[in-house]
Amino acid sequence: MLFNSFAFGMFLIVVFVVYWFVLNRNLKQQNLMLLGASYFFYACWDWRFLLLLIFSTLLDYFTGLQMSKAKVQRIKTFWLWLSVSINLGFLGIFKYYNFFATSFADLFKAWGIYLSPFTLHVILPVGISFYTFHGLSYVIDIYKNRISSERNFIDYSLFVSFFPLLVAGPIERATHLLPQVKKARQFDYLKAVDGLRQILWGLFKKAVIADQCADYANMIFANSANYTGSTLVLGAIFFAFQIYCDFSGYSDMALGISRLFGFELLRNFAFPYFSRDMAEFWRRWHISLSSWFRDYLYIPLGGSKTGTWFKIRNTLIIFLVSGFWHGANWTFIIWGLLNALLILPAVLLKTNRNHLEIVAKGRALPTITELAQMIATFLQVLVAWIFFRADSVTQAFKYLRQIFSLSLFSIPQLDVNKAQLLEVIMLIMIFIIVEWQGRENQYAIEKLTWLRKRGYRLGFYYMLVVVIFLFTGKEQQFIYFQF
Repeated sequence: MLFNSFAFGMFLIVVFVVYWFVLNRNLKQQNLMLLGASYFFYACWDWRFLLLLIFSTLLDYFTGLQMSKAKVQRIKTFWLWLSVSINLGFLGIFKYYNFFATSFADLFKAWGIYLSPFTLHVILPVGISFYTFHGLSYVIDIYKNRISSERNFIDYSLFVSFFPLLVAGPIERATHLLPQVKKARQFDYLKAVDGLRQILWGLFKKAVIADQCADYANMIFANSANYTGSTLVLGAIFFAFQIYCDFSGYSDMALGISRLFGFELLRNFAFPYFSRDMAEFWRRWHISLSSWFRDYLYIPLGGSKTGTWFKIRNTLIIFLVSGFWHGANWTFIIWGLLNALLILPAVLLKTNRNHLEIVAKGRALPTITELAQMIATFLQVLVAWIFFRADSVTQAFKYLRQIFSLSLFSIPQLDVNKAQLLEVIMLIMIFIIVEWQGRENQYAIEKLTWLRKRGYRLGFYYMLVVVIFLFTGKEQQFIYFQF
């Protein structure tokens, strides 16, 4: 069930009514019902992989108990590495085995040795990268004595499998979500309204911006050899807004849905396209994943409090792993490497924490310098997105080579309905304005302080609803479901 589908809407209403109007006085029953709803939600994708989710949950739950019982560090370490090995082993088999098998075959082929590698014909379990990282953070935190093991299996299972975040995040921490699972929750009208508002904005991002941009981005990338450099730039821009509005739209809906049930999830996006350098961009993009790698990989490696070469090594490792996390393709690895190279100057010059506050805070407009910094950062991100979106490394380099040709200065040519294309461009411009106006909030339309009268704000919400219905066509899967 997609968040932007009629079936999910019916599912959400039923779960909400039972949760608050039938089981509102019994926390244990609420948690059990949410767990059952989460398993049903996941089974709707493919019931066979529900067994894998339950096994992963049992593994980390049992591991946590054994680590708490361990009297010596050696036993505790054994259980940690057993859990890590099995979790990453499943992730490796489903997500990376074919990549390594074909890559080794290609390597030998370069030396004149031809192999026929055995490959697996299996689909990737949806959300496996996300719920695996939930479990890993849990057992690592127990190992580091940050938390105690959870003895209530239902509560722990709900932490891992809570349906709003199950298939595409944000990647939660046991230190943040488990206490909320165990605490009695009361219906909060204002919190629920805020949740509906964020769901509405997420739907607008997905259905109106991301899905419309996807049509043009897919068309241009699929036929990139036939287009001019200026048209390819347009295609990269469409993809940049597609992936941002698709993924941040999902995160907005996940946070809003969770708020309906009394939960606060980790924020996942903070207006990344308004960043003034690459370091700021990565503090604002996919925050739950970036912070996960920072806390469980970068800092244990020494972080930036080491010598120059170790800083370079640690930065390269974290971005290469991030690229590899996104997919078993050399395009993602190069995307990660490129981002590492773009952020390294700030790390080495110790300017990576220059921009901690949102740009132009308390001001209506940015300065000329800030505007130039934002444009420069967006262009760097745009180049990296080409590798992320391309089907192969060869296509990505050809795409870039065509951009940096004389045809870059031609007028973009697309064999499409010009009125519809202009309509999408106008929607993107309106979207940017709304995001800019709301950049100091948790999400763009949280407060709408620039619309001073309540009637104007209600009119704006109704307009969003109408636009969503007008532009909602075929249901398109969220990009990050494949990761």
